[in-house]
Amino acid sequence: MALVGKIEKQIEIEVPAEKFYHIWKKQSYQVPTASPANIKAVDVHEGEWHHHGSVKLWTYSVEGRTETFKEKVEHDDANMSVTLIGLEGDVFKHFKSWLPVYKVSPKGDGSAGSIATCSIAYEKLNANVPDPVAYVDFMVSITKDVADHITKG
Repeated sequence: MALVGKIEKQIEIEVPAEKFYHIWKKQSYQVPTASPANIKAVDVHEGEWHHHGSVKLWTYSVEGRTETFKEKVEHDDANMSVTLIGLEGDVFKHFKSWLPVYKVSPKGDGSAGSIATCSIAYEKLNANVPDPVAYVDFMVSITKDVADHITKG
């Protein structure tokens, strides 16, 4: 079993790519409101909500466990992606590196919808650690919740 890997899932969302990216880039404080079953809280530890390089601490629930994740955010406007560079948190009990990415692209068929890609690049501490499929499913759930939040907003 490989220690280094990447898991990725794509889903269609019925919101414009720009609006979805805007939430993650400038208004990530709305994510706990949009996805309360998944995200319990998010706090800025360094920088500002909308600044590239800011550091945030997330409290979330995955598979019935409450965990925390401290990350440094990187925005890529050209590709409408947000990378959460893992600094510390519960995932590091099993992983040496942790790099979740939310990316969104217009469908390109003239509709208002988009294709959202959720991925995690990781390195396990040992071969007994399972692939983080549950965490990518968790990201997909958040993506659906954020899209619904945008639609209702």
